[in-house]
Amino acid sequence: MAGGGRIKAPAPGAESHHAESYHIETLGCPKNQVDSDKLEGTLAAAGLQRADGAAAADVVVVNTCAFIEEARRESVDAILAVAEAKRPSARLVVTGCLAERYGDELAQALPEADRVAGFGVPLIYPPPADPAPSRFPNPGPADPPPAPAPVAVELGPKRPPPEMDLLNLPRPPSPRPWAYVKIAEGCDRACGFCAIPSFRGPQRSRPAEAILEEVAALGIKEAVLVAQDLASYGRDQGRGRRRIVPLVEAAAEMVDRVRLLYLYPSDLTGELIDAVIATGVAYFDLSLQHVSAPLLRRMRRWGSGPRFLERIAAIRRAEPDAAFRSSFIVGYPGETEADHDELLGFLEEAQLDWCGFFAYSEEAGTHAAGLDGKVAAGLRDDRLAELAELQDPITAHRRDLLVGRRVEVLVDEPGSGRTHREAPEIDGVVRVPEHLLAGTIAPLTVTASAGIDLVAA
Repeated sequence: MAGGGRIKAPAPGAESHHAESYHIETLGCPKNQVDSDKLEGTLAAAGLQRADGAAAADVVVVNTCAFIEEARRESVDAILAVAEAKRPSARLVVTGCLAERYGDELAQALPEADRVAGFGVPLIYPPPADPAPSRFPNPGPADPPPAPAPVAVELGPKRPPPEMDLLNLPRPPSPRPWAYVKIAEGCDRACGFCAIPSFRGPQRSRPAEAILEEVAALGIKEAVLVAQDLASYGRDQGRGRRRIVPLVEAAAEMVDRVRLLYLYPSDLTGELIDAVIATGVAYFDLSLQHVSAPLLRRMRRWGSGPRFLERIAAIRRAEPDAAFRSSFIVGYPGETEADHDELLGFLEEAQLDWCGFFAYSEEAGTHAAGLDGKVAAGLRDDRLAELAELQDPITAHRRDLLVGRRVEVLVDEPGSGRTHREAPEIDGVVRVPEHLLAGTIAPLTVTASAGIDLVAA
């Protein structure tokens, strides 16, 4: 029944001629991908084998996103698509942010799901008390222990610590030469538009030793550090001290590349800037959201356009090859035409390599949901189009400037790689000769730009 009971592993002696298999569909941000990797680790440790797609799996898991309305619609669509694609006998589990935030409601609305499991609820049964990374990849179809009693899905930010904390579970080695590494969970900020703290909870940072052990076990060339509030890493571990710089330095000793996604501009200290540049991956993913100081105050955010420009200019003086990405909310309550014009002017002056523009989405329970000054959808869409029309040529120009340059490319897969200027799955790629093996770091010359992508040989 949807939302009730635990999906059990096959009882000893009840298995058919093949071990049970699983498939995980992941939606949303890189942090969700890490959660899926952790879930994959628990399923593999339980004896399940990875299936070749949802149609071939015995257990299909959809790890959902609930950040904004568009993400919620995408998650529901994915659940329905998987429900249609899976075998009638396969079980469908819905987990992730949507399941945590709307658990009971989702279970009632989607009878296609056999189980709706919020954070910290084992999908089958709890993992071993101390699972070791060396148990991965798949340990094989060993008989599992009996499943314990069902665990209720507890919703809301005040629930007790989860039975199964994904943050600290091991995961399989990465199938790619890079991997996202989540260094903390939750957020202590109160941004006006964001509901994440209400269901991800307050910040809790992982011990540095555990993070570095995971980096070592993944077998990667590039570690992409992620968290809701990356630069605040360690502040919750005592004395209010951020410990992101020592962590970045230690990780850089272990792998060729360390990349940070993403950084609040108020926490972008000189020490952190120096540490990022020293890794050789001068990539600054800055969470700006807007540049109008009055609007940022309404967002409960720090900063202004002039402050941001000053910080970007300082980084470029220290490292001319630095790459910049940011995202901006369009149509936040109270956004005026003057605010919009200020953002346009900022983009023209800042010449950022990459930008994302997102329509404001009203989230129940957030500060912004009660604000006046709603922006009409048509006006918001016009502003989105105008921003993209300005930024797209800037991005193309920044790519054109690289033609003829010598670059170091990490080959992600035959024919495709990235320099330090491209984050995986977010930015453009570099098309490289097919004979270069995945995991190779190759010095190449950029011969052409093709939209957001480059060609190098």
